[in-house]
Amino acid sequence: MAPTIHLVRHAQGVHNLPGADGTIPDPDLTPLGEEQCARVRADFPSHDRITHLVASPMRRTLYTCIHSFGPDDADQERRRKLYPVTALDLLQEVSEARCDTGSAPEKLAAEFGDRVDVSGVDPKWTDKTNPESKFEPTMAKLVARAREARRALRDIAGKGDGHLVAVSHGGFLHFLTDDWHGIPSDSGKNSYWMGELRFVDPTGQDDEATLQETPESWRRRQGHQIPPTETEKQQMRAAAHKSVRPHLKIKA
Repeated sequence: MAPTIHLVRHAQGVHNLPGADGTIPDPDLTPLGEEQCARVRADFPSHDRITHLVASPMRRTLYTCIHSFGPDDADQERRRKLYPVTALDLLQEVSEARCDTGSAPEKLAAEFGDRVDVSGVDPKWTDKTNPESKFEPTMAKLVARAREARRALRDIAGKGDGHLVAVSHGGFLHFLTDDWHGIPSDSGKNSYWMGELRFVDPTGQDDEATLQETPESWRRRQGHQIPPTETEKQQMRAAAHKSVRPHLKIKA
């Protein structure tokens, strides 16, 4: 059995509120966002099968992961199993807006304590305007970062049949999955996105570490809509890459 990857968009953040702009640094969840986390915790069917928790180091993604999937304080066995959450900087959002720029690892360590492991976070992960940075939001670097993130998730998940939860962002999840439904109409800002995927090549030899959504997950999210063919996916990708540039503040 190949590992199952549960990809989750963070719950509503303060920057998602009507009238909010992108100047809020590393925003928190709203009360509605916390309610969304509670609903996911109540509805998610595979809590007892989770083997790894991973999240973008943004505060809204870390709190979404903890509130939705983190073990209760009294459950010491699950706390030892699932904590700390692995903070994976490759999963951060795409743009260089202040709301999509995170906090220094030492600040995150002070806030989250032993619930989150920030040891693998690049100290320069917040510098997204540097042309030398892999986090600079150009199209080529976003595609490359998505590939690197898939490889990282594959390494973390291992070769068993475990269930890994990874919490990321509405914009970057489209790059990570190469699923461009909903672009550019909502860009994930008004919905809580969750999909269940597996690696196409379970042997780990695929350099792209391509992910494919399970049929059950597709039906849950898309109903009876027929999944796109490879040709249709290529066409949607090309159209989406062109249309999301101004919305996601991608430079080129």
